Amino acid sequence: MRRVCGTAVVLLLGCGSAAEDGTSPSGSSGSVTSGSAASTSSGSGGQGGAATTSSTTSSGSGGEGGAEGGGGAPGVVRFIAMGDGGEGNARQAQVAQIVQAECDARGGCMFALYLGDNIYDSGVDSAMDAQFQSKFEVPYAALTFPFYITLGNHDYGGGGIGYEFFKGAYQVDYTMYSNKWVLPDRYYKQSVSAGSTTVDLFSLDTNSVMYTGASTQLSWIQSELAASTATWKLVFGHHTYVSNGQHGNAGEYEGIPGIPIVSGGNVENFIEAGVCGAADVYFCGHDHNRQWLQPTCGTEFVVSGTAAKSTGLQNRGTPTFFEDDQLGGFFLGEISGNTMTGWFYDEQGTLEYTRTVTN
Repeated sequence: MRRVCGTAVVLLLGCGSAAEDGTSPSGSSGSVTSGSAASTSSGSGGQGGAATTSSTTSSGSGGEGGAEGGGGAPGVVRFIAMGDGGEGNARQAQVAQIVQAECDARGGCMFALYLGDNIYDSGVDSAMDAQFQSKFEVPYAALTFPFYITLGNHDYGGGGIGYEFFKGAYQVDYTMYSNKWVLPDRYYKQSVSAGSTTVDLFSLDTNSVMYTGASTQLSWIQSELAASTATWKLVFGHHTYVSNGQHGNAGEYEGIPGIPIVSGGNVENFIEAGVCGAADVYFCGHDHNRQWLQPTCGTEFVVSGTAAKSTGLQNRGTPTFFEDDQLGGFFLGEISGNTMTGWFYDEQGTLEYTRTVTN
């Protein structure tokens, strides 16, 4: 089922009316500047705490989407957002092929936001697990930009129940062995820029939020968003806040209200206290479809969970600008100055929808 507010492809500004967090967070000040780069990182890693520091610096034009040798002009920060990709199946490979084609056609992408459930069905058993190759490195071999990772419920094992909390550390540790997998800790901040366009990225560990409310992580995101001076503040996690998919809206996941761990009440409370009105966009997966939901609390909400599979929409009545559950696909975004344009593509390379917002 596909639903678009307005015409099939529109350009618009509006439409229609666990364990807790482990160790205490240290914060982060990582950065990426467009162009070729060398990278360094340091920090605690492991299962607990907030972001370790990861920094990347470079000079040069960075291609069409990069900074034009510094100066005050806004460059273009171009990126992909997609999740629920850890299958190693034909659809994952097909989506990756279209990602490469669209990024190449536009002059290159700087990074991907990888939105959790990175390794189905129950995560990995070590940092050297062969599934990292079959379900990440091989499908994305042709994509050379970094993937900023967030953890999903399947990454924490239990067949998706997400109670094997120790498993998150293996995916953190894999950062040391990959040229593109970036997960310095279970939640972290990363900064990117092109010219005068600055973007702060905040990765959440929503599985911990789901189980415990994650008060330490909540304090961290509140502090980091309040302190950020970036032009754009993008938060990404795995679990949905609002969605018309199978899981649905936080607070009544699967249509079951009242029990926080089951219903997603902890996720609802976390997003409302820490993200709503403080971040410009929240990207997630969890539901295996593509949705651009109408803002409900001063923040844009985008679901992009079709990197390797799709599942049906459930007609939950949450207002959207666009929604589709027919094929795999992804979100492609471009930020320049105070403007962000996003496009949804399906796995056949069909442009489904575009929207532009300003902050």
